[in-house]
Amino acid sequence: MECQWKPDEQGLQQILQLLKESQSPDTSTQRSVQQKLEQLNQYPDFNNYLIFVLTKLKTEDEPTRSLSGLILKNNVKSHYQNFPNGVSDFIKNECLQNIGDSSPLIRATVGILITTIASKGELQNWPELLPKLCLLLDSEDYNTCEGAFGALQKICEDSAEILDSDMLDRPLNVMIPKFLQFFKHNSDEEPEVRKNVCRALVMLLEVRLDRLLPHMHNIIEYMLQRTQDQDENVALEACEFWLTLAEQPVCKEVLSGHLPKLIPVLVNGMKYSEIDIILLKGDVEEDEAIPDNEQDIRSRFHRSRTVAQQHEGGDSIEEEEDDEDDLDDDETISDWNLRKCSAAALDVLANVFRDDLLLHILPLLKELLFHQEWLIKESGILVLGAIAEGCMQGMIPYLPELIPHLVQCLSDKKALVRSITCWTLSRYAHWVVSQPPDIYLKPLMTELLKRILDSNKRVQEAACSAFATLEEEACTELVPYLAFILDTLVFAFSKYQHKNLLILYDAIGTLADSVGHHLNKPEYIQMLMPPLIQKWNQLKDEDKDLFPLLECLSSVATALQSGFLPYCEPVYQRCVNLVQKTLAQALHQSQPEFYEAPDKDFMIVALDLLSGLAEGLGGNIEQLVARSNILTLMYQCMQDKMPEVRQSSFALLGDLTKACFQHVKPCIANFMPILGTNLNPELISVCNNATWAIGEISIQMGSEMQPYVPMVLQQLVEIINRPNTPKTLLENTAITIGRLGYVCPQEVAPMLQQFIRPWCTSLRNIRDNEEKDSAFRGICTMITVNPGGVVQDFIFFCDAVASWINPKDDLREMFYKILHGFKNQVGDENWRRFSDQFPLALKERLAAFYGV
Repeated sequence: MECQWKPDEQGLQQILQLLKESQSPDTSTQRSVQQKLEQLNQYPDFNNYLIFVLTKLKTEDEPTRSLSGLILKNNVKSHYQNFPNGVSDFIKNECLQNIGDSSPLIRATVGILITTIASKGELQNWPELLPKLCLLLDSEDYNTCEGAFGALQKICEDSAEILDSDMLDRPLNVMIPKFLQFFKHNSDEEPEVRKNVCRALVMLLEVRLDRLLPHMHNIIEYMLQRTQDQDENVALEACEFWLTLAEQPVCKEVLSGHLPKLIPVLVNGMKYSEIDIILLKGDVEEDEAIPDNEQDIRSRFHRSRTVAQQHEGGDSIEEEEDDEDDLDDDETISDWNLRKCSAAALDVLANVFRDDLLLHILPLLKELLFHQEWLIKESGILVLGAIAEGCMQGMIPYLPELIPHLVQCLSDKKALVRSITCWTLSRYAHWVVSQPPDIYLKPLMTELLKRILDSNKRVQEAACSAFATLEEEACTELVPYLAFILDTLVFAFSKYQHKNLLILYDAIGTLADSVGHHLNKPEYIQMLMPPLIQKWNQLKDEDKDLFPLLECLSSVATALQSGFLPYCEPVYQRCVNLVQKTLAQALHQSQPEFYEAPDKDFMIVALDLLSGLAEGLGGNIEQLVARSNILTLMYQCMQDKMPEVRQSSFALLGDLTKACFQHVKPCIANFMPILGTNLNPELISVCNNATWAIGEISIQMGSEMQPYVPMVLQQLVEIINRPNTPKTLLENTAITIGRLGYVCPQEVAPMLQQFIRPWCTSLRNIRDNEEKDSAFRGICTMITVNPGGVVQDFIFFCDAVASWINPKDDLREMFYKILHGFKNQVGDENWRRFSDQFPLALKERLAAFYGV
């Protein structure tokens, strides 16, 4: 290796000049800097200059030095394999010598550089790295210790696999005892070190749990101490440990013995800290007249439309959706803190230990819930909400006493108590709705509606969210109270500041989804529509507040049906304009680096509202479609590169097909090939909506569907046979295959044997409805054309037939013919042997309904 490399002074100045220029906000300067950097990469020792500025040039300011390191990191990412040996050795050496730099920024930059080199598969070629870092952990110098620790931690995250391979002589065997020895450091050393120890353990828990298991008892004891650390940052890092552990299969086994100690610690962490209360302005009780700070308003994510089937005994199940983390409804401040983390950990642990947790919680709860001091009572109410999901069964005996107590807490004089009570009550909404309405639902609803009009904004927000949850659970149970509910929600319009208005739209939309056509009464429409339309007229086309308002109107239009007619024209027109505008902006994107990409969410939400209109107004939308270019726009949207845009345009295609096919039909030859290419189950929702639209089109096209069957049939059969396909997609695929077979039996029946079994199993659980009806007519028609295709799986067909509660007479007649035809074909003796395999319920049902 050559002797110590020295930079050329002129070269050094040139590079410093570049680093300075690259911090300029001007785009053209930025671009010329990029070009120069690319040119400099031709010189082998350019990277030596960069590391030199980072580690040696202490005269320069830290941001410049750090930037030099980050440019080097990008070079390592792109060109490391082309670095000459001398250069890479020089860089590695410098990194190890400067991991303990006195500046946190420089330390972090060196750490990132080390990890980037390590992730380039260089761990094997840099054997001294890990031992050296482990050695530095013993350093007396705090900076060195911290830097080494940070780097090790990043390596654990990035290169977890290789750390435990023989290639490197299993460095984890050295590292874990090292970390554990680290605990023995007195706890009076820097909080930063304690925090890092906790973070490292959480990480090892995620990547190499098996290595921690032998030491688990000690680790848990240590973490219990740290979760009660005086320094809130340390306590928070330690608390993450319980959250991570709860997600591991071994959780139950390793934690059971520690619950008596752990539960009180978590519960204790759920109290507001003094700083929280200052940040939350917990002493300002009435703030409803103070306008919101616009920075506090988080943009909402629009959930695009997915078409799903209704199931027996309840609503359609959306299994692809995860509920947004419920514990977040509580407050948005200092986003993640010990209180939230403790509550989240308790929530997850309640789901692991179920009612066994109550043994440790109930004695604490009694004390907290009725405490004189509001702060302690508030934490008890949060605890009660956090365990609701996991411990619901065990809590039921206590709810008749607790729910009325909570309803009383809704009028507590402290706003923070009122707001948390809203959330906790929403977590028990399911139980409340299952009881006689006068006892719990009515008093709860009455009080919640008062809280929607609270004088405190945080309480308004919590009450609105809780009410939306209650609406979802109660559905039509709310119908008797509609006038009363609408009164409150409409009054809130005039009262709310910006942020809560957005949540109010959601509560109104959810109400419409929950009560459906019961909303379509002149007096309700009169109350609800004027304030919505007034907002609609106030908002400009580029205002993000349109999203929640459009979503809300979409639900309202679907619920009101013909009641929405007086309002539909301006709403329809504006949606079409929003789509057109967004598409036009996207076209001007020939120079992407200069133009803001258009915000396609406007287009997606507008397409979804058009779907809502088509679904609600049905044939009444025909003239609006006739007078607009919506089909041309949809043709473009269906080919957009953003999946959510395609997803929403296919939903709209299906809805327009049902509402006014005469306008869709001329475009079918253009649309069908696009639908065929979107049957890709990797994009579940796109595939689902495209599949559904194909089924709706088949019903309208009849036998003219024939030329298009080859474009889609093969893919549909593959999807229905694919393992792990989500239920919604399976059901829609089965319905569409049935509908294609109904209109083109000659084309589809030959494939019967390839799909009949999954077809029957996926449709047995959905409710009797139009879609199920047409799909079963299709399957019966195909069986008539190709009876051999069903013989091997006939028991599945019998089971699917028995899932009908009351089919229409002519469909029942089709079932009857097929069942008796099969029985006569095989003869009584064989039929008896065959039907002896049936579960008893199936046997009785077929005998009762079809006499077989």
